[in-house]
Amino acid sequence: MQPARLYGEIILENTEVTAEQLEKALKVAEETGEQLGKVLVNLGAITEKQRVMCLGKRWGIPFVELEDLKFEPEVVQSIPEGLLRKHKCFPIAKNGNRVTLAMVTPNDIYSIDDIRLTTGCDIDPVLATEEDVLKAIDKSTGGDTRVTELIDEYEKAQGEIDTTEAHEVRPSDTSAAELTAAAEEAPVVRLADMIINQAIREGATDIHIQPEETKVRVRMRIDGTLHDMTPIPKSAQAALISRMKIMAELAIDEKRKPQDGRISRRSAATGKVYDFRVSTLPGSHGEKVVMRVLEKGTIMQGLASLGFSSKMLEQFEDLISRPYGIILVTGPTGSGKSTTLYAALSKINSPEVNILTIEDPVEYQLRGITQVSVDVRAERTFANALRSFLRQDPDIIMVGEIRDRETAVTATEAALTGHLVFSTLHTNNAPSAVTRLIEMEVEPFLISSTVVGVLAQRLVKMICPRCMVEFEPPATALQRLGFSGVGGVTFYKGKGCDHCRGTGYRGRSGIFELMTVTDEIRDLILKERPAHEIEQLAMSQGMVSLRQDAIQKVTQGVTTIEEALTKVYGGR
Repeated sequence: MQPARLYGEIILENTEVTAEQLEKALKVAEETGEQLGKVLVNLGAITEKQRVMCLGKRWGIPFVELEDLKFEPEVVQSIPEGLLRKHKCFPIAKNGNRVTLAMVTPNDIYSIDDIRLTTGCDIDPVLATEEDVLKAIDKSTGGDTRVTELIDEYEKAQGEIDTTEAHEVRPSDTSAAELTAAAEEAPVVRLADMIINQAIREGATDIHIQPEETKVRVRMRIDGTLHDMTPIPKSAQAALISRMKIMAELAIDEKRKPQDGRISRRSAATGKVYDFRVSTLPGSHGEKVVMRVLEKGTIMQGLASLGFSSKMLEQFEDLISRPYGIILVTGPTGSGKSTTLYAALSKINSPEVNILTIEDPVEYQLRGITQVSVDVRAERTFANALRSFLRQDPDIIMVGEIRDRETAVTATEAALTGHLVFSTLHTNNAPSAVTRLIEMEVEPFLISSTVVGVLAQRLVKMICPRCMVEFEPPATALQRLGFSGVGGVTFYKGKGCDHCRGTGYRGRSGIFELMTVTDEIRDLILKERPAHEIEQLAMSQGMVSLRQDAIQKVTQGVTTIEEALTKVYGGR
């Protein structure tokens, strides 16, 4: 029996994966060369914890959950931190000369030998998830304590310098050379690295370094919500911000104008490559720095991991496989539109097609695809780039956003001439995208001839799987989401734990509304009928609304009823 199929049988016995899901995953694994377990995780069929537990059963190695264990400092300190991070392992017990070591890859004999030779101890490996191992290392080494120690080290160094002009926080009269010298001091370099590494570990999408009157506030956006981190003293403000600007290759002596840059680095902890899109903005208390965290492998997870139901995923994959037409993704800022578009492009990307994108700005680099950034100063707008694209023999075009009539008309013309066009709009639901284009003065016959489908979406926070509990929501909340009179439904929420920073939520999922443009809907578009009439017809033809998809996510225990209400009825 093939190893993948044997592993598949273990998964069938120990999870809720169906035989049909397993066969589909085996086929994908065979075609792509990806591991079966990771394919099932990407498809949303199992969790990462289940994948690792089943691997343990296959290898005959015990699985441990590190979050449930208490660690003895002398055991943790028996192996250097650098070695723990290098081999992604964590010591959980020591008996004489034997150390029980939780490992991400417990069958890696080279890692075990390296640790054995360094410590002089025999190793008994057990299995743990990568997330748990890295969190245990971070927790045991005291991230907040190390930030405080670095700040103390920096301030002590400042006190030993007789001339304080180079380090005093007066950005207006500090030269570029002085700022550079301050930014290159060892504590500042390590502090900047620590902030970036913490963002990676926490799964943050944004880092905010915000100067205030008496301190520098550091926040990270995790699962859509900003969380305060350890604040930085005002005395380190100029050096820290200059360090971030140097890393992003920005002009450190330019403090009056906003600047944009980029940092790229490989995380020593995860081995993955991350891009940080850096933006500076002059404020009353100094320059604010915001860094968007972009993990290059994120979009390769595939459409199946975004939260689509199986039926809607099949419908959307059918749409993106069409040879021509326009596919629109709508929703407010921060609703995951770009992620969906990138996942769609990754799905249909192949050596046989020429794909071009115009974005503002380019967020993720896609292999084999030509990506262009908007540059107003160079007269490279969405519309101008689109016209240039049509002379580049494209098969598929992605326009970051349709903002005006010129872009909209050019996109429809591209679709009419045999190209598949992807773009986004800011509308509340899928049917409203049609009326939005009409408001832009695009001719109804062009819309009805080119638009083949519209996907509206939101992002909801997912209930933390480690602290999920049943609860009874208020009757008013049930009524608002349409649960009045519905019995036999169990509702869940997260009570809060270390895994989710006490929030009760961990990760995010999409909720979707997919409208396929049928002949009957085209007739309504030609007649310029209002959005609510188009919505009624689409619903009668089987369209699942955002509200209905949100209800499904609630009943499946994916999210809470409060979160669904917030996102569907007007929240971000």
